[in-house]
Amino acid sequence: MCDESKPVDGEVNDNKYFSKTAATDAEVTFEHRSAPPETRLYKKRWVIVFLFSLYSLCNSYQWIQYGIINNIFMRFYGVDSFTIDWMSMIYMLTYIPLIFPVAWLLDKKGLRVIALVAAALNCTGTWIKVASARPDLFPVTFLGQFTCSVAQVFILGMPSRIASVWFGSEEVSTACSIGVFGNQLGIAIGFLVPPILVPNVDDLDELAAHIRVMFYITAGVATFLFVLVVIVFQERPDIPPTHAQAAARRISPENYSYTASIHRLLRNKAFILLVITYGLNVGCFYAVSTLLNRMIIEHYPGEEVNAGRIGLTIVIAGMVGSLICGIWLDRSKTYKQTTLAVYLMSLVGMVLYAFTLDLGHLWVVFITAGTLGFFMTGYLPLGFEFAVELTFPESEGTSSGLLNCSAQVFGIIFTICQGKIMDSFNTLAGNLFLCAFLLIGTIITACIKSDLRRQLANQQALAAAALGRLDVQVHSGTSLYPPHT
Repeated sequence: MCDESKPVDGEVNDNKYFSKTAATDAEVTFEHRSAPPETRLYKKRWVIVFLFSLYSLCNSYQWIQYGIINNIFMRFYGVDSFTIDWMSMIYMLTYIPLIFPVAWLLDKKGLRVIALVAAALNCTGTWIKVASARPDLFPVTFLGQFTCSVAQVFILGMPSRIASVWFGSEEVSTACSIGVFGNQLGIAIGFLVPPILVPNVDDLDELAAHIRVMFYITAGVATFLFVLVVIVFQERPDIPPTHAQAAARRISPENYSYTASIHRLLRNKAFILLVITYGLNVGCFYAVSTLLNRMIIEHYPGEEVNAGRIGLTIVIAGMVGSLICGIWLDRSKTYKQTTLAVYLMSLVGMVLYAFTLDLGHLWVVFITAGTLGFFMTGYLPLGFEFAVELTFPESEGTSSGLLNCSAQVFGIIFTICQGKIMDSFNTLAGNLFLCAFLLIGTIITACIKSDLRRQLANQQALAAAALGRLDVQVHSGTSLYPPHT
């Protein structure tokens, strides 16, 4: 379907390639090959990751488009607040049972098939919603949201896989951050645009017209992106970008067992701790995002638009945090230290947000919400990349899937519990409930052993390549020392 890209001039790695001969929970070993292929980086890698970011954006936008104008959709469809909360939580619930078959499909069929299914489902869901802009058609709009939630399952595990398959070892964290960036930007737009497109008007016919316009715009964008994916999205480059990826390609499909991979991951103590801490952090983010409209309206009545802007601030700050963290990881490779620092600051940000929400000054809420978002949302790509390091050479889709599954479980639990606490007590109590779990997550993160297996694999390959060149010099009679002068 797609023409292969030409390699970037000057981006050819002349190091020798060493294929993986054994991969256990503890190590990856390499053997010398006499005529190995080189590793290369292709310009098209940027097209692939940005296209993925765009259709991820379109999907994540829809996750929050109901919740951020919760009170308006309650009145339009004649349902209660908890029902509208489920328009966001359905994204979380759908993910849990579907992630394992989708991760298996990613391993068996590859990136292109998963991208096509995701874009097609997302496009279908948006057109179902177009037909639901009537007060008596809530089941139809729920069906459209459910279809989009299924598409999300094919999206969330992709950033780390795209980064590993297409990008060099010095840019994988940045590439993963760009992949997550699209998802975050979609949430940001979901916070900002619906309150503008759907104002809180009294006339239901006028309100239906506004809702219909919003649904048509989304459907048009989703259709355009689906066509782009069909035309442009490519499975993988001809030549692998790194030694680690080249080694992973040498694993025969017949020798790969998805079930065995899951079992190995579940026996990896450091990874299991990361799964728990990732779920706690991202689950808190999901709860805050879903309930943000209710929190703001309770203290600042009539401020639906500013509620959306506060949500936008949270996510935009997080996007900056994600990119900074990704660039920092590519330069420093300090995965555990960076993850722990960001987790601790997420806790600090949540405490600040909880105690300043009811002060009566919206500008203060914007500042504290931005601080919270910078660290809490900025944590997302850190978790993905740390997981890949801890679990190499297992599939990135499988490890990312388990992380996201944990996030969805905790997201549902936290959203329901915080909503009930807010109903029974107040927003401060609900936010302190989340602070307690972020504290637990920080403590557990400090206990994770930093076992960077992917970095070790690349270092072993480079060391073996250097040794191979030394052998060539010796056998050719070339002096290893400079001539005397």
